[in-house]
Parts: sequence; C-alpha cells; structure tokens
Amino acid sequence: MVESPTIEQKKLWSILETVTDPEVPVLTITDLGIVREVKINGEEVEVIITPTYTGCPAMDMIAMNIKMALLENGFQHIKVTSVLSPVWTTDWMSEDGKRKLKEYGIAPPNPTQQVCNNDLFAPAEAVQCPLCNSYHTHRISEFGSTACKALYQCDDCKEPFDYFKCH
Repeated sequence: MVESPTIEQKKLWSILETVTDPEVPVLTITDLGIVREVKINGEEVEVIITPTYTGCPAMDMIAMNIKMALLENGFQHIKVTSVLSPVWTTDWMSEDGKRKLKEYGIAPPNPTQQVCNNDLFAPAEAVQCPLCNSYHTHRISEFGSTACKALYQCDDCKEPFDYFKCH
C-alpha cells in the first residue's frame, strides 16, 4: 500500500519546487526530476537527489540551495543525499520543464527517442531548433555548455543552440 504524502512532505515538495538548477536557471530541480524522495525522520529532513550525470559540478550548489531554501522555511536539521542508482534519465523531466527549456532556447530531449545512443560521437539524432522549429539541424559538438548538453546549429535560421541530450 502506497502512503499518501503528509502535510509536512507536501510543504517540503512545494519548497523544492522553487529551487532552480544553477546551470539552467529556468528549470527547478523538480522540473529536472532529480529529487527522488523526501523523508522526515523526527527532526531531520532528508532530500534524496540523483545527478543528471555522475560528477555533475552543479550538484554541490544544488545541495547547498536545497539546504538554504529549507532553512529559510524553518527546517533546521537537513540532510541531502546523492544517489547514483537508478541512473537519472531525461524521462524523469517534467513536461513543463521540457517546455521551459525550449522557451529558454535549449532544445529539450526528443519526446520519443529514435536514437538514444550513449556511444560517444554516435550519429546525431534529429533535433528540432528551439528558435525556428526546423528539423534541419546538425550537431557541431558532442558537448555543449555543460556535459548534459550537445551543441547544435540550425541550417535554416543559422543559430547555434544547446540540446539537452537524452540518457
């Protein structure tokens, strides 16, 4: 039997919905789907998170921002635990988060992955330009502004853009 979230857990989740990703500030950590679980153990609150990539440099800042947001809302004993299994996947991103990415100028992961190949320098998948919506695009670099993104360019509007890689 699955337990319903308590009022306190709902409050914690609503606070976490305000914590943004330091690398893509239009996304919250709940948009990204990196918050796996929130536990209340007596006086202690534990937030369990999964990085988008092992070794993601933003995770320390995210953990600090979680602690600060919870402290500002009256929680005193806070533990942030990072877990690597199961591995984060773009399937955990919210649809709202994907919409926010596109509006920000970053192509979100494709809704149905025709080619979700984790091999380095695998053939590029068809990625829609977030600026003009064209699929006439090509990958410039396997790595974009962060490890979780690739750099693409639109052949129609000629603008470069990041693509949030599927994985």
